[in-house]
Order: sequence, then C-alpha cells, then structure tokens
Amino acid sequence: MATMEESFPRGGTRKTHKSEIAPQQSVEQDNLFDISTEEESIKRKKSQKGPAKTKKLKIEKRESSKSIEEKFEILSIESLCEGMRILGCVKEVNELELVISLPNGLQGFVQVTEISDAYTKKLNEQVEQEEPLKDLASLPELFSPGMLVRCVVSSLGITEKGKKSVKLSLNPQNVNKVLSAEALKPGMLLTGTVSSLEDHGYLVDIGVGGARAFLPLQKAQEYIRQKNKGAKLKVGQYLHCVIKEVKGNGGVVSLSIGHSEVSTAIATEEQSWTLNNLLPGLVVKAQVQKVTPLGLTLNFLSFFTGLVDFMHLEPKKAGTYFSNQAVRACVLSVHPRTRAVRLSLRPVFLQPGRPLTQLSCQHLGAVLDDAPVQGFFSKAGATFRLKDGSLAYARLSHLSDSKKTFNPEAFKPGNTHKCRIINYSQMDELALLSLRTSIIEAQFLGYHDIKPGALVKGTVLTIKPYGMLVKVSEQIRGLVPPMHLADIPMKNPEKKYHIGDEVTCRIMSDKFVTSTSDHFVEGQTVVAKVTNVDEEKQRMLLSLRLSDCTLGDLATTSLLLLSQCLEERQGVRSLMSNRDSVLIQTLAEMTPGMVLDLEVQEVLEDGSVVFSEGPVPGLVLRASKYHRAGQEVESGQKKKAVILNVDMLKLEVHVSLCHDLVNRKAKKLKKGREHQAIVQHLEESFAVASLVETGHLAAFSLTSHLNDTFRFDSEKLQVGQGVSLTLKTTEPGVTGLLLAVEGPAAKRTMRQTRKDSETVDEDDEGDPCMVVGFKKKHTLSIGDMVTGTVKSIKPTHVVVTLENGIIGCIHASHILDDVPEGTSPTARLKVGKKVTARVIGGRDVKTSKFLPISHPRFIRTIPELSVRPSVLEKDGHAALNTHSVSPLEKIKQYQAGQTVTCFLKKYNVIKKWLEVEIAPDIRGRIPMLLISLSFKVLKHPDKKFQIGQALKATVVGPDSSKAFLCLSLIGPHKLEKGEVAMGRVVKVTPNKGLTVSFPFGRTGRVSIFHVSDSYSEAPLEDFIPEKIVRCYVLSTADEVLTLSLRSSRTNPETKSKVPDPEINSIQDVQEGQLLRGYVKSVQPHGVLLGLGPSVVGLAQYPRVSRHSPLEKALYERYLPEGKLLTAKVLSVNHQKNLVELSFLPSDTGKPDVFPASPGLSPLKQGEKQVEVEERDHKGKEEKEKKKKNQKRKEQRNQKGQEEAQLPSKEKKEPQKPHAEKQGKRPHRESASEQERANKKQKKAAPAEEDDSGVEVYYREGEEEVEDISVLPKGKQTRPAEVPRLQLSSGFVWDVGLESLTPALPPRRESSDSEEDEKPQQTTQKKKSKKERELEKQKAEKELSRMEEALMDPGRQPESADDFDRLVLSSPNSSILWLQYMAFHLQATEIEKARAVAERALKTISFREEQEKLNVWVALLNLENMYGSQESLTKVFERAVQYNEPLKVFLQLADIYTKSEKFQEAGELYNRMLKRFRQEKAVWVKYGAFLLRRGQAGASHRVMQRALECLPQKEHVDVISKFAQLEFQLGDAERAKAIFENTLSTYPKRTDVWSVYIDMTIKHGSQKEVRDIFERVIHLSLAPKRMKFFFKRYLDYEKQHGTEKDVQAVKAKALDYVEAKSSVMED
Repeated sequence: MATMEESFPRGGTRKTHKSEIAPQQSVEQDNLFDISTEEESIKRKKSQKGPAKTKKLKIEKRESSKSIEEKFEILSIESLCEGMRILGCVKEVNELELVISLPNGLQGFVQVTEISDAYTKKLNEQVEQEEPLKDLASLPELFSPGMLVRCVVSSLGITEKGKKSVKLSLNPQNVNKVLSAEALKPGMLLTGTVSSLEDHGYLVDIGVGGARAFLPLQKAQEYIRQKNKGAKLKVGQYLHCVIKEVKGNGGVVSLSIGHSEVSTAIATEEQSWTLNNLLPGLVVKAQVQKVTPLGLTLNFLSFFTGLVDFMHLEPKKAGTYFSNQAVRACVLSVHPRTRAVRLSLRPVFLQPGRPLTQLSCQHLGAVLDDAPVQGFFSKAGATFRLKDGSLAYARLSHLSDSKKTFNPEAFKPGNTHKCRIINYSQMDELALLSLRTSIIEAQFLGYHDIKPGALVKGTVLTIKPYGMLVKVSEQIRGLVPPMHLADIPMKNPEKKYHIGDEVTCRIMSDKFVTSTSDHFVEGQTVVAKVTNVDEEKQRMLLSLRLSDCTLGDLATTSLLLLSQCLEERQGVRSLMSNRDSVLIQTLAEMTPGMVLDLEVQEVLEDGSVVFSEGPVPGLVLRASKYHRAGQEVESGQKKKAVILNVDMLKLEVHVSLCHDLVNRKAKKLKKGREHQAIVQHLEESFAVASLVETGHLAAFSLTSHLNDTFRFDSEKLQVGQGVSLTLKTTEPGVTGLLLAVEGPAAKRTMRQTRKDSETVDEDDEGDPCMVVGFKKKHTLSIGDMVTGTVKSIKPTHVVVTLENGIIGCIHASHILDDVPEGTSPTARLKVGKKVTARVIGGRDVKTSKFLPISHPRFIRTIPELSVRPSVLEKDGHAALNTHSVSPLEKIKQYQAGQTVTCFLKKYNVIKKWLEVEIAPDIRGRIPMLLISLSFKVLKHPDKKFQIGQALKATVVGPDSSKAFLCLSLIGPHKLEKGEVAMGRVVKVTPNKGLTVSFPFGRTGRVSIFHVSDSYSEAPLEDFIPEKIVRCYVLSTADEVLTLSLRSSRTNPETKSKVPDPEINSIQDVQEGQLLRGYVKSVQPHGVLLGLGPSVVGLAQYPRVSRHSPLEKALYERYLPEGKLLTAKVLSVNHQKNLVELSFLPSDTGKPDVFPASPGLSPLKQGEKQVEVEERDHKGKEEKEKKKKNQKRKEQRNQKGQEEAQLPSKEKKEPQKPHAEKQGKRPHRESASEQERANKKQKKAAPAEEDDSGVEVYYREGEEEVEDISVLPKGKQTRPAEVPRLQLSSGFVWDVGLESLTPALPPRRESSDSEEDEKPQQTTQKKKSKKERELEKQKAEKELSRMEEALMDPGRQPESADDFDRLVLSSPNSSILWLQYMAFHLQATEIEKARAVAERALKTISFREEQEKLNVWVALLNLENMYGSQESLTKVFERAVQYNEPLKVFLQLADIYTKSEKFQEAGELYNRMLKRFRQEKAVWVKYGAFLLRRGQAGASHRVMQRALECLPQKEHVDVISKFAQLEFQLGDAERAKAIFENTLSTYPKRTDVWSVYIDMTIKHGSQKEVRDIFERVIHLSLAPKRMKFFFKRYLDYEKQHGTEKDVQAVKAKALDYVEAKSSVMED
C-alpha cells in the first residue's frame, strides 16, 4: 500500500454533482466491422422516452488524429499491390498502350496485350502474316479518353529512369477471375470484351471460368446506333454489360449493353457480392457510418464497410454529411489482401458506362505564389486550396527537391508554399502541383510554352547522325540538326561537343516535319517561295516555311481564309438546296443562330441529347453534354435550342440548350472591338464561339496561313475554352455568323496538357538514313556486285550509300567468313570507306522480311549486302538463293546442340534475356539462366557483353513464339544427373528447403541438407523468390528434380572443406561419429534429429539433456523444429534402419541443449541408468528410416499420440512405476535375478519381440510419461478421498497427468512381486524346521506388508484388480476410469477399454456432469483412433444426448484437429455454426482453427459472419478475441488494426485496452507499448480505472525501462491527480 501511495499520491475528491456529468456522446459505428452503437446503461434506457433523435456525428477531440489519418491515408504507389482491383479512366490512347488515370493522382499503363485474349490472338495473327488484318481495330479505335475502365494491377516496377511504374490489365480474365460461374446472378454489372461476331449476336469474354457469355443483336442495337455510329462491334471492344439471364448454373449467360440498363445498374445483396469478388465500378446503396475531417466510412451491402477519402466526396455536399445518411457510392478499389474497400461519392461515377468529360485543367503551367496547405498525408503527399476554392494535390515526391531536404513540419494546414500546376488527374478532378524548385523555375514546363526565336540553355544528351539531342528542361528535349551545329558543316561534331556540355541554342521552330503526309495532301492549296532555279534541269526549289511565305498581316490572312471557307460551304448549301429531298432542303434552310422549338427524343450514354426528327424523317439534331448546359432533360420534354452548325455531308445539326445563346441580348456591336468569347463548336478549319456579353455567335479561322497545317494538342482549342476575338463584321450574313479574328494565344483562358508521345526519343533505334533511302527504287538483282561508301556504322549492321543514292545494309554476319569470338566485325569498317559488295537479298524496311526478286515491292527494298571474301569470289553468287524462305522456316533448319555465331543486339532489362542476331533475318534470345554460370556475370550482363559483340552459342531450340531461336552460352541445356545449371528460386518452404525453376518449365527441389556444405541456424534466410542459384542435379528419377546447392557439388574444383558431410543413406552414418542435424520433432520417447534428406536419428530423453523439464512445452521451446544440434552416433542398426544418438555434453563436447533454470530438475543417476537399461532391453532404440518408411511411421506416431491422449500420457503408467520401484527399492536384485525377470517379461509380451515394426512405431508415438508422483510425501490422501477431476473448459488432452489436480501421491517404497519370488523358491533345497519357522514368520511379515501396501493411497495400480478396487472406492473420479482405460489400451485391448468406459458412464453419478463428460471425450478419442467412422458417429450422437451438446461438439472438433483430420473438423465446425450461431465461443474456435491452418482470409470472413449473427452486445468481445488470435497465429499488423478500430469506436472499454496492452507487450516493440500507454492515460475515464492503467504503466517501466522512465510515469500520474483535483475545486 505504501508503494501505491508513493506512486500515486492521493488528491482531494468530492462527489460530482449530477449536472456536472458530461452527456454521453453517441458512439459512432466502427468503419471496419459493422458494429452497432454500444449499449447504454439500463438506467439511461429507462429514462429515455420516445425514439432517440439522430444527431450529427461529432469528432471527439480526444481521438487520436494520427490513427484517423492512417485510416484515411490516400492511395500511393506503395499502397498498391499486385492483384488489386481498381477503377481507372483512359487518359491517353497510343498505338501500343493506354495511359490510365487512377484515383488519388496515380497513373498506370495498359499494354496492348492486356486488353483481352481474343485481341492478343488477333495481334499475333497480324504479326505472323506480316500484313494488317482488316477486322483488327487499333487501340485509338477501341478506346477514347474519358472512358472508365476496371483494371487489375498486374505488376509494380521501376523504369530505366528509376521512376516507379504501375502496369495494369483490362483483360476480363484477370479482372473478373475472382468470380465463379456459380456466383453469377441476373442484374450484375460486369465488364467484358467482344471476342467474336456470331450470326445472332456477339460472344463476349467476361473472364469467368466455365461461363459462356452471349450478347444478342437486339440487345446491342441501341449501343451500336448511339455509341458506335452504326458500326458493328469489333474484337477487343470494351463493354459494360448487365447480366440478363443465367442458365445452367452459370454455364450460359445472356447480356445486355443498353444504356438505360447499364447506367441504372446497382449492386444488391441478392447478387451475393463478397469482399473476395467485389469489383470496382459497382454502384451501391450505402449508409454513412462515421464522419471525420479526412473522409467518411460507409456501410454498404449490409455488412461491408468502406472508406471515402476527401478527394471523392461530392464537392457540393462536402461538410454536410451526417451519420446514417443514405447515399449512393461507386466502388473505386478493393485490396486483395486487406480487403480494404475505397468508394467515391462523386456524381460522375454513379452512372456506370458514362465517360468522364473534364479531361483537362485550366491554368496548366501557372505558378502559384502562396498556395495554402489543406492537408498532409505522410505516405502520399499534400493537398492545397487554390484561389478559386478548388483543391489541388501534390505527390510526396513533388513536395521537395530531394528526400534529404523534405521537412514534414512545413506542411501543417495553413502553411503557404510556392508551387506550379503541372498536370491534371481526371479520376479526382484535381490539378496536380509540384513544389520542386527546378520545375517552378523552369523556363518551359511543356512544349506548348516554347516560342520560336527564344534563346535557351541546355545540356548535350547525345550526338546522333541526324543531329545533336539537347536537354532543355526536365521534360523537354530539342534537336540541333547537323547543318545548324556550326556555321560550316562539321564532319566530327563529337570532337567539339561532349555529353554533358552546357550549350546555348536558339529555338528555330517547335514543329518538325518528320513526315510530309502529316501536314499536306495532294490537291491542297499552299503558298510557296522560290529559293532556287536550275535552268539546265528545268526545275526549281521551293520553300513552304511560314517565315519564307508571309502574305502580310496575320489578321488579314486569317479573315481571308475564313471568308473563303464559309463561301465554299455556302456554295455547297446552294447546290444541295436544289435537290428534291425534303431533308436536304430543310437542312439548307437552317443557319447557325436560329432558335428552334424541339422535343427531346432520348438522352444518350455520353450525356448528349437527341431531339426528335419532327416532320422531316432522317433529320438528326443533337446537343452534346456540354451544350445540355447541366439541364435535367427527359424524353418527350419540349426545349428551345439554338443551331451552332449544320453539317450538310453527315446530315446532322448541332444545337445548344445554353440559356445565354438561346436568349441573346439585343446589343449593338462595334466593328474592330475586342470581345471575350467562349468556343462552342469546332470544325476542321474554323471555330464557332459565343460572345460573353451578348450570346451572339461568331466564326473565326483556326489558321492564319495556308501552310499552317499542324497543331500540338496543347495548341488545339477545346469547346468551352475562352478566347479573345476582334469583330470584323457586326451583322450576321447568309452564314448566320459574325466574322472575327482571334487575338493572341496568350489570352486563351484554358490550355491542355501535352502528350508524352510528342517527346523526342533519343533511344530510337530507327536509322533515318535507311528510312529515307528505302523510298528510292532500285533495279538491283540478287548476285549483283555493287560499290558504295560506308555511311554509318551500327553495332549489328553497316549502312552503305550505293550509286544513285540507294541505301544498302551489311549485316555483321556478312563481313567476315570466320568471326573471332568477342570481336565486333562492324568495327572493321570505317565511315567513308569504299566497299565492294554483293547483293544477297532485299529486305522490307517495315517487316524486315526478305522478299523474293519477283515481289512487286522488291524494287523498294533495302538491298542486303555481303562483303564476305567467300561470297565475293567469282562464282560465289551461283550458290545464292534467289527465292524467299521465311525466317520461321530458316529457324527450323537449326538443330538443338548446334553451335552458331551470333551478334548481341541488346540486353532486355525487363525480360531478362540477351537479344541477338544470327543472320539479317534470324534472331535469337539467350535467357538469363543460360548466359553464364557466374553470379558476377548474371548480376550485370550488360557490363560483361558489348552490343555488336560476336558470341558462340549453342542452339537449345525454337522460342515459344517460334519466331526466335533459343540459345545458350553455357553449352547444351541438359538437366541430367551430374549436370550443373543455373536456376531461379520460386518458393522457400521453412524447415524443408527450396523449390527451383529452370528454363522451359522444369522444376527441382533442394533439401535443407543440400543448401550448403556448412549447416547454419537459419539456412534458408538468404533465399528469396527470384534469387538465382547454381544447382547440381542429384537425381532425375522423379518429374521434380533432386538438386544440391553445396559448393562441393557445384564447384568441385575448389576442394574446400566440408564441415557437414552428406548423409544420403544410413550407410553414410558411422558409430561414434559427431554429426550436425536439424530437429524434426519431439516424440514421446525422444527427439527426432534429421541427419540427411532421408535419414533421421533419435535421441532418447535421458540422452537429450542432463536436465529433465517438467513440461513438454519446454522441449518445444528449446528444441523447436529446425533447430541445429550436434549429436554423437551411439549405435547404427542397418537391418532395422535405426540410428541412436546422444546430445549430452559429455558425448558432443557442446553445451547442454537446455539451460539450467528453475523449471528444470537434474535426473538422478539411478533413474537415468535404470530407465536406459529398461528401454534398451525392450528394444526401444533410436530408429530412423528413409522417407518412405518415415511417412508410415509418422502416421502411426499420430496413432500413438492419440492413444496417449486418454486423457494424457498414461499409457506407460503400468510400466513406469515398475522402473521407479527398481530404482528406489532398498535391496537390489542380483544380475541373474534381474535377467530372469526380464526373460519372464519377454515371454509375457511376445508382441514386443515379434511385431517389432508395429511395436516400434507404436512406442515411438507414445508420449513421455513424467513421474506422476509430484506431491510432497507428507500430503497423502486416502483412496476414499480421491477428488473429482475439475476442469474449467472441458477436458484438455495435450497436458500431462502432473497438471491434473490432484495427482496421486507417491509410494515411499514398493514390495517385490510374488512372481519374482517364485523362481527362487523352486530352486531352494528342503529346509529345516527352524528355517521353515523363520520362513513362516517372514511370509507373515510379507503378507502384512502387502496388505499395508494395498491400503496405501499412493500405490500405483498394476492390474485390472487394482483398478477395480480403486474405482470401487472412488466411483465418481473420472481420472481413475481414464487410467483404467489407458491400462487396457497399453495392452492393445480395445474392447476392454470400451467396456471400462461404458461401466464408468453407468457408475458415475448423474450429478457429476463434468466427470461424465471426461469419460465421453475419452471414448470419442478411443473411437477416433481405433474405431470406424460409424462407431465414432454413434458415440458422438449418444454423447450429445447425455451432455451439453456444445461441449461435445467442441471436444470432437479438437479431437479431429489434433489427429489432423482437418476436413472432418471443418465440416463439424460448419455444422456448429448452423446449430450454435448465437454462441461466440464457436465462432472464435473456428477462427482459431482456420488461422492455425494458414487460412487467414477465411478466418476474416468468419469474423464478419459472426458479427452478422451474434447480438450486438457480443461484438466487442468477439472482435477482441479475433484480434488476440491474429496476434498469436496470424498477422500482428492486422491484429493492431482490429484493436485500433474497435477502440476508436469504444474508447472507454478498459477491458479491450487491457487486452491490447497485454498482446502488444507480448508481440510488439517497447515503443508500441509506450505509445498505447500514453494514449490510455490521456483518456477521460473514471479515476479508479485511470489508477489501474497508471499502475500497469509504472510496473511496465519498472520492469523494462530506466529510472528516468519510471519517474516520468510518476510525474504524469501526479499531473493527472492535480488536474482532476483542480477540476473538482472549480
């Protein structure tokens, strides 16, 4: 008490007045576990009348903001994982990949091969045919920016520049693989891709195994008409589908893609979604559970919970959400491991199938001086509030120039920073910012910022034949053409300019004409300037450059072009108006600016509105979503609309519902005045805009010159963009439009981001001179001799300029007849050198395929040349092949094992192989594992091999694609016995070994004994999946190879010492040998030690340690599976495959396996000696066998263990006391007497002698029996006083008898058995009278002594009669009955054991329920081990009738589990869950069972089901129990998350806090423990509870902390007391 006083000084207290009691806040529901409000006290309930009013949730100030912040942490690349399902928006569409915008500012990429299996198949067909397929659509045809797509993360990698990259897949086989055919239900909304067109519809790939999905034509017509512009669906087309009908248990599914059905699809409980198969993009009805400053938690589909971060709240409703509010939400992502679900409340996601419309950001590139911080996320980044009130986001990597300079303190809410808008996230509708100084100060953020004529500084990146690449900024590179490197042409620019040099350049132009077809078409009108006239050749040179062809004032030119364009359109209109068609005449009469009264026909999926045709059939009037102006419209509604443009060719009219345009202001306009306008419609050469002041429509030209034909995406105008216009007319003419000229582009109010595809790729392997050269025709034939000049040299080929400017190519394989290995043949030729070569073929520049001379395109091929001396000989060309052979056929001509010379093209970092060329049209690949046997080479193959280097390789076979040869640099790839090969680790199995994979699908296993020549405590610690290892093939007998990683095998030439020799069979073991091995298991008779893959030895307990642990648990603690031990071989029995070991320090010279401690008592020498002798006599030697025997043995071991569990380790009871008796008797028998007694024992038990196999295994399975004489000698009890066996929670079978209370007292002495005396008596001679008298007295004394012994309560029973006497004296003691059963089982008398159990059930009083239950459980154990399933079921059914059913069910489940009958246990638990669904013990036990089986996901689902079934008052206890199980058996991090979430909802549950503290002390770090204590002592709890926690904190610091820590806790306690006192005084 004094200590308590000192630690916690008392403060004055007074009774709190009722009015001072703080009103209890409504407890908010937890976000993860669907827990309802904590029940209030009964008094509170009674005092409340009427329904409780719904209150807005208040955020408790006490609640740890840190835990909330972690819970609502927004997504970062680190939080993504493979298999994560996530919703994305198509940002960019390139030819070979899609750029996808992901939530929270992330971005991913989808390769062209990740669209669908059918599309990939088509692509492969196109590659093989080498000609475009007509029915194969390109990615830009299939996808458009703004499309919402469901993705799955396929991989997370790092690019060559070190940036993290997210690779995604849209393939339904990956996205929907979480669904099964049986799970498909009508109404489900899925995504799929068209796989083929059939007669009556389309086959759609929905990625669900066993399900065939069909889209009928009639269900696709609406989509085809509205979205596909009438065109049929194409293979690979991405669709949002609703399941209309399911047949054959999911085998056949009928789909619909109608806009109305898709956009209104909602996921419901009837569709049976689970957290395992929940898909992103699903719209659900939800209820707000909890409101925090960082987001919401929602409850949806009854028992699922998800998070909505602040980025995905509905902007208009942010700050107005309240508890229990009903909302609709869209699933954004589902984490496959944590099952965390993220949702969005943004309206744009709540109509599935509709694309996002806002794809760009205003003010892109703008620098903001003082942007205030809104929020900071430690793992993701920070948000800022812009001047217009909108949010913007900066990723963590963009918050500072480097990790070293990053200071989280600088990003507290309210702090201001200078930043720049660099991008836009479509999924979040947020601008993306950067605070990096280099980006803020960059002169140009993107190419759209560049202006011709500006002087810029840059860094030389590289020098190519076509010019010098210069890095202008982080994102911008420029090209200096060769003619602009200096005033005079430079032959060797690399001598003047070096990589990394800083240079000053002037921007000539930001538009490079790489292909004239991109800018000009035949028949186009252009302005040209004559720069040179060649009278002799009668030709002139022209320039189309804008700077050379100015036509005067830009505004005048622009107006002229506009007038011409409108006049041409008016001419077309006049011509068409003369036709008889009513439709065309109606169109001709319509002009922009006309206001019409229209009736809405339908609203399309993209948000646009189609108006009814009215009196004119075929007339289409359409308003885009933008021109719908946010109005709610429905079919049949009347609307006023203004015409924007009439398309006479497509017979379409574009209209707008915008109020400002329909209701124009009557205001006089002045010519030449500048007006602000908004772009309303875009045509190819002009745009229509509306004046902001009046709503009048004006047209302006998009170009100011006839030659100005190219625009960057950033320069292109968009509908809705603001422009500055100068009016040139004030009255609309026949065109209906005012004419205007656009002002400076700088006055535009919105710009769009530049596409990454426009950057110059410095690594482009294309040779520009070859591209130019191939366009020229030639008249060469195969075999012709040509001369030319070397133009450029590449690693694998040389480009040669022939006569007439034709470009030819010499491959590295056609320079020398014999190429020395390691050399680069192309280096022998120099630029400018004259060469004579022979034409050996013609290669198509696009496909690299050799074309036959008869091919019509042969004259446009690149001539393939050879300068080999053998080919240049006079008649060498005679042998040349003049007909084409495809590369695939040529590859087939190579045989496995053949040696070839190849030339390295590059090392593919992603695929991890060398790409080589054997001939101009034959390519090969060398997988990493076939590159070298040296780890140093494999670590950096690019350093070992130079591009263009000649390599000698062995052909392994054709690649899986058959378009490449698979080669090896380490000789033939034969995985035969004795071969050494490189492999890759694919799996690490603790305490067992490794699984290794080789090229071409072969796998092998490495035993833990073959990992190294020297064993270690953690032999598998250094091995992780994907690690490359050097393997020796030990055996190929099985499908799976047997391997060794021992250096003595893989590098025999090193001849290094082998500390731990290989033990592959019992023949390798010698008596007296010292060996090391790994503990396999602790068995009843000793410890099994693995000596080799198939050799195991056994150390009997006396030879394990000098100490004798009192508990079996200590063996498992000090001798866990996999522990490395040194043992001495005592004996080897080759006939029986038995190895006997000793771990004793006297034998091994190593320390004892058990440390000396209070829990261990040394064995007495006599005990040890007698036990060992007896065991030796009975043939219980160390017995270990090969693996096949081992399995059988382990099964029987299990039987032995189960037998031992009746209820404990009694099987040896009848024999063990005999051993004790021999060790402790005052007079020892002579050696001959002992020998005779042993012979007698052998005769009495022939099974032990003859059935050695069975008996050996059986005894091995027995559990070690401790001496049950544990009580002190003085504390003896009489037989009649044997108390009941008291157990708190059923009978536990895995404890020893010594742990049962009470145990039977020991015997102080024991008598000789009568049988031992008989042999002596028969050998005696005839005795005298005196001797006979003495004998009689002696017999009487002996009889008296035996009677006393029989009355001794501590006497151990040795026969059935002894047991009968005991159970008569204590009929209600279950422990005696169980020992009686074990006595019969020891002699394998199963029926007698059953009979004893039945007697016990009849004898034990009906009031002794627990005692009866113990016998029932023993009987269940017996039937499980020795009976049939039928007999076990009968006993079980009887036990359920006579006992509390739940207890019996739980006991049988334990029995099944311990006997490894996991399937039966699982089935029984499922029965229990149906019958006892209201019992939380059942749910917790089942959860523990699943966690022990490694089924964490199933355990989590069980917890969710438990919360659904159990009453709410049990929820906290159940969650706490499951969290404890997670700590002990599962994932500690998840356990912490469960506790944290529970305590955030129930902060005053001190019992949960206490358990959390206990678990963290046991499994966590000291910092974590202190953090929890710090949180607890700041809770607002009753003083008594606070004192309890302060006391625990103090005890913890006294045990684990320093004196300073102890004083700190006392100071905090004092502060608490003083604060409490002052509050009460106030």
